[in-house]
This record gives sequence, structure tokens and C-alpha cells, in this order.
Amino acid sequence: MQIPLVLHAERLTKRYGRRTALTDCDLRIPRGHVVGLVGPNGAGKSTLLQLACGLIGPTSGTLSVLGSRPAANAAHLARVGFVAQDTPVYASFTIADHLKMGAWLNPSWDLALATRRIAEVGLDPTQKAGRLSGGQRAQLAMTIAAAKRPDLLIFDEPAAALDPLARKGFMRSLVEFVGELGASAVLSSHLLSDVEQVCDYLVVLCDSRIQIAGPVRDLLASHRRIAGDPAKMPATMSAGIEVIWAEHGHALVRGDAAVRARDAEPVTLEELVLAYMSRAAGTVTAPRASAAVSR
Repeated sequence: MQIPLVLHAERLTKRYGRRTALTDCDLRIPRGHVVGLVGPNGAGKSTLLQLACGLIGPTSGTLSVLGSRPAANAAHLARVGFVAQDTPVYASFTIADHLKMGAWLNPSWDLALATRRIAEVGLDPTQKAGRLSGGQRAQLAMTIAAAKRPDLLIFDEPAAALDPLARKGFMRSLVEFVGELGASAVLSSHLLSDVEQVCDYLVVLCDSRIQIAGPVRDLLASHRRIAGDPAKMPATMSAGIEVIWAEHGHALVRGDAAVRARDAEPVTLEELVLAYMSRAAGTVTAPRASAAVSR
């Protein structure tokens, strides 16, 4: 039985003039996950999410979202909720005006959900959006996206500019919305603490390429940290262990043999992500791992 995919990319490439934002990206993400999309600034995260929303088109390759071309029609647009990095709202509109606009634009609008969530986070419907704090604007933007009752919620670093307390509240609301709607979600962030808090699936994007992707639990289980001299570690070891990163007498490696190694230690999510980012930056010579890891 084929598992339905929320995102499916094959050799997806996007160029802006001479600059390449994404290069030959292959990605298969099953539905039902909260996906953490991580990587350094300029890695191509926003480009991938804008492609998924249909805001821009690919230069080459293919991308399907929920089984269809992004923004294929009005019905497909209604299945995707998007919160951009600057959590855009209309400064001169009140919160109530935003909810009315949401109802007018979206046939599946859930006014009861929107009204309840606005009350739960303590927002005054009569207040103008231009006077809201950053955290309040983020909560409003997320409520509008979720009240569409989409099958997929996409967040492009929406909490990057929030203080720690507001970010914690935003992440809590994200989890609650995903659970209430039964939706999948993709969260782009360069803050690994956010990903650890809410995501069960990981995509690492660096240097315009997908470095690795898969369920967080499986990725952590298949990687280990071992002691050894980096100068004596080849890119691929004879025991079926792939060296992802090595320095200071330790290496982060991948493979079943690594898991069974007597001197192997578990890795953290931060160690795993930084290892793949370091390899992409050229600080270790190793072959690229397949990014089409899914369950």
C-alpha cells in the first residue's frame, strides 16, 4: 500500500538569474508529520516553502503538494495554510476585520475555531493589528491560516523575531492546531530548540541541497558518535559505516554497523544537524547521503 505524501519533489531546482537556490532536490515526506526544515540562512528554505505554496514556480524538476501541483486551483489553495516569516497582517484592520476577511476568502472557514483561539490567547477583537506585539501578530496570522481548516500548515520561520516567551506560546499553539485539525505541518527554523520541541520529522537543507531527511527517531537511531583519528577515517569505512563529520578525535557516523559498534555513543539532534551542515560547508570530505528517507 502506497503511503500518501504531503510533499514529493524530484530533481527540484530553482534559480534566480545566476544564483541557484535549490539544486536537484529529491524529497518524499509522508502525511501526518510535523516536519522541521532546518539549515543556515540562505540555504533555500524559504524558496522551497514558496514553491510548495505556489507563490513561485520551479526552474526545473517537479513538486507535488498533497498529491497535486502547488496552487493547482482554488480547492487546492484552501487545503494549504501559510504563515510567512514576517507574519503579515493588515495594520489598519482590527482582529475582527481579519476574521471577516478570512470568512469571505475561504469557503471552509471555521469561525468558531478562529473566535475561540483569539479569545484563548487573550486578543481583543476590536484592537487594530498595527498595535499588536510581534507575538500577538504571529498568533493572529496562525489563527487565520488554521481557521481555513487546511490539510497542510506551512510556517516559514514565523517565530524567528519573537522573544522566548512569545515563541514558546506560538509553538504550543502550533501543536494544538495540528492536533485539532489532524493536519500535517512544515516548520522552517534555524532554531533547533523549536524543532526539538514540536517536530517528529527532519529535513536538513544546506548549500541548496537536501542533505538528509527522515523521521527524527529513525535518524537518531542510525547515527552514532565514535572516537578515532579523523585523519585515518576514510569517507566510507569498510564496515559499512559512513563518516558524516570528523574532528578533534571524534566522528559522527551513519550505518547499522555504527549502531552496533562497542564504542559508539548516541547523538543529539543538534549534533546530527551540525554534522550535516559542516559536511555541506566542506569541512569534511564525505559522499552525500540519500535524502529520500521516509516511512
